[in-house]
Amino acid sequence: MEFNQLRAFVTVAHEGNLTRAAARLHLTQPAVSLQIKALQEALHLSLFTRTAQGMSLTRDGQALLPLVERLLGDLSALHQAAAALRETVRGKLRIGTILDPEFTRLGAFLKRLVESYPQIETELRHGMSGTVLQQIQRGELDVGFYIGKPSDLFHTVTLTPFNYQVVGPPGWKERIVRRGWKELAALPWIWTPPESAHHRLLTALFAPLGVSPLTVAVVDQEQSMLDLVKSGVGLSLLRDSIALREAHAHGLVIADGVSVPTELSFITLASRRGEPAVAAALALIEAVWHA
Repeated sequence: MEFNQLRAFVTVAHEGNLTRAAARLHLTQPAVSLQIKALQEALHLSLFTRTAQGMSLTRDGQALLPLVERLLGDLSALHQAAAALRETVRGKLRIGTILDPEFTRLGAFLKRLVESYPQIETELRHGMSGTVLQQIQRGELDVGFYIGKPSDLFHTVTLTPFNYQVVGPPGWKERIVRRGWKELAALPWIWTPPESAHHRLLTALFAPLGVSPLTVAVVDQEQSMLDLVKSGVGLSLLRDSIALREAHAHGLVIADGVSVPTELSFITLASRRGEPAVAAALALIEAVWHA
């Protein structure tokens, strides 16, 4: 028995006429007749009798009709389920994270992702901005947060602009207020590794001036940098909102003559932006930030 034979049987049974059944099936009348004949031979049963009006079910045909209709319904449901599974976005999505989850709205993004695409398994890797970019480029991450705007090799969703402020220890007001980059470079700095956004942004500012900052410590975590500033070790960068909070709470001094504008982005390789899981992540992060 074949699917087309069963479908021809049900159609002829409902139409009671080979010509009308053939029209519904978009087949010729001889083709439908051959399918009915093949099904009867396979079942070793006579399913129809010819009448003046067309085709009439035999007693055996009447008994089999509801069984065949259920079978065809189950097969249709099977095809629909298979099609839905083919269209379901699934797989693993490796996400590079930076900064604090509240600022990147990581929780809201992951909640949307889990609710919208339960078949996607997520893996989070926290690191510095440059590390996330390198891992995406090497194929070790699929998407990730980044500070700034990378090259055209990457597809970028700009989430929000923000500023970094230069902050110094309590009591350094006379040393840093109304000072420019050259003057600030001569003061002690808490520096960061090349993979960090701080390193990239400050290098781009100091290099054209022909100055190098006086580096007294190199750290790779914002909390450690903040602790060293509070301890009086040197200057560092803090996001504007954090800088204002710490100035109010702990007396840190904000350099009012300079700031570092940048932006928070969400990136992937441009060549991968059309992959189902990646495309889903891009659409959802934009929805979370730009709703």
